[in-house]
Amino acid sequence: MSSLRIIIESFWRWMDSAAAGVLLVLDSVKAARKVRITEASDGTFVLEGAKNARIKIVGGSATCPPEAADLLKGSRVEIAMRPERFFFRAIELPKRATEFIGGVVRAQIDRITPWSASEAMFGWSIPSDIAAERISVTVAATSRAQVAPLMQAMGELGPKSIALATRLPEDLPNRGETIRVFEESTTGALELRQVRRTLAIVFACMVLLAVGAAAAASFIVDDLNNRQADIARQISQRRGLLRAGNEAISNSAIANLARLKNQTPATVIVLEALSKALPDHTYVTELRIEGDKVQVGGISRDAPSLIRLIEQSPHFDRATFFAPTTRSPSDPGDRFHIEARIKPVFTPPS
Repeated sequence: MSSLRIIIESFWRWMDSAAAGVLLVLDSVKAARKVRITEASDGTFVLEGAKNARIKIVGGSATCPPEAADLLKGSRVEIAMRPERFFFRAIELPKRATEFIGGVVRAQIDRITPWSASEAMFGWSIPSDIAAERISVTVAATSRAQVAPLMQAMGELGPKSIALATRLPEDLPNRGETIRVFEESTTGALELRQVRRTLAIVFACMVLLAVGAAAAASFIVDDLNNRQADIARQISQRRGLLRAGNEAISNSAIANLARLKNQTPATVIVLEALSKALPDHTYVTELRIEGDKVQVGGISRDAPSLIRLIEQSPHFDRATFFAPTTRSPSDPGDRFHIEARIKPVFTPPS
């Protein structure tokens, strides 16, 4: 249980950080209206930018005209309080302590003011250089209990944030300089809870969507695997049928015709082989192909040499004269009639 509690607390701390980041982004995108309120000598507060808009605070409650209330709602309010409400004290520090002024002032606040750091609201002026590598800072402080009714009354008017400030008196260095002593967001906690709740809902929806997507992906993967196995099984069956069909076809008349086609020489190939084997002074006038035999007739200047030339071709063998060789006065050479066997140059497919 302790581990579960630690995980839950860590989750909500992370959600708070995320919500704070969201609020910071929203504040930077949508800047709130700034309103300045100045404390008058009679104890009322004058709203700058509105005519005759005075705010009276009695018993921790504020009364003001409606237009002033509308102007304050959702705004960033800065209240400039009279210097008489504050305790001022100048302190000297080493110049290298400029980056750590806040910590130094907080550590010394109970020594230089009548209050402790938890009881006081305090701020400091811009450091000014003095001799010997030192700086001077004026601290302004007041009691929290004194300004608590003011903060409560202003908070009821609905501002986005409230800041308290004062100015240095005329008798101090840098007189008239404004020192901010406190600032808080009056709607930050509520907005933080709302944003955190919204983020938690969004996170829960995303978890549900992720679980649903994982379940759907698992179902789809299983279905695809089943389909793939079924397709592979069908392919295997079809291949078996094709192999069986090929074996049957190889013994059929179609296979015999295919073998006969591959074993029977093509006329074009026979013509090409003869044209390469016969010399240029030989002319073919007759050509007949019957089965694996070819009969050639024509005129040649040297008919006896044709037998040797034809048999030298890889396409023919057993060349012989199947008729007498004759010669007439009008012929440019001897008339010959040769018969040869055609060699099968193709092998039937297995």
